[in-house]
Amino acid sequence: MNSEASVKPALARLPALLIFLVGGSLIMLVFSPWRTLIKDPTQDYLGRLALVAGFLILVALAHRLKFLLPYKEVLVGLFILSAAVTLDRVFGLFAIDSLGAYDTAPKGWAIQKAHESLIVISAILLLNKAWGGSLGSLYIQRGKLKLGLLVGGIAFLLAVAGSFPMAALFKAENLTLARVVPWIPWILIYVLCNAAMEELMFRGLFLRKLEPFWGRFGANLLVAFVFTILHGTVTYSASNMIFLAVTFPLALAWGYLMQKSEGIWGSILFHAGMDIPIMLGIFSTL
Repeated sequence: MNSEASVKPALARLPALLIFLVGGSLIMLVFSPWRTLIKDPTQDYLGRLALVAGFLILVALAHRLKFLLPYKEVLVGLFILSAAVTLDRVFGLFAIDSLGAYDTAPKGWAIQKAHESLIVISAILLLNKAWGGSLGSLYIQRGKLKLGLLVGGIAFLLAVAGSFPMAALFKAENLTLARVVPWIPWILIYVLCNAAMEELMFRGLFLRKLEPFWGRFGANLLVAFVFTILHGTVTYSASNMIFLAVTFPLALAWGYLMQKSEGIWGSILFHAGMDIPIMLGIFSTL
């Protein structure tokens, strides 16, 4: 009996792992809102719609099929994520075409990111509510606010202090205080919008859904792993190996802070601070 009891949790955990890894990879690698693998626009859009419909069908089937029911929340998370990034892809060109937000200047980068984050965050919040999920299920709650803001704020300030030397990893050129000062509003808009969006897309959306299978640490580890892998193809780093080696422990720290403070706010600040050297590198080469 003891052996059987120890095997059943493992058998329950494995499908949750596979569903999350395979589904997340399809959404963020094959149908990424930023770097789609399917070059034909019609095929890309049809593939995205099929993926969203597929997750929706699996969620509906989970109510009828006993073996799928334990994984319904993970499937719901994947459905919400796939719908959010699909909407981002469909409406993302609006910022460029209608707002004139071109990526040749810091202002354009900031407007594009603000527009994108508005689409993705709104979609996640609305679909989560439509599915009966609470804001707390996404870690959007007060929680231990002082702890989150204190740790996140300190990390943000330390990142600001070290942003010039760290920007060397992101191909920064000719950085001077005089050059950077006019960028500050656009950098702040970009990093805060990006951090809020990514923390919600990954940790906010999936940590609580994976915890029943893998526990708090295991869920954090899985999300951090996927988050890191998805950043493996970035082009703004001088060394992707170093970048990934740094990103993974940072992703673990953001997840741990979210779980410890029981809120998303500190993780957003921490994440935003670590994005500042990246934007310094990008803006310096525009």
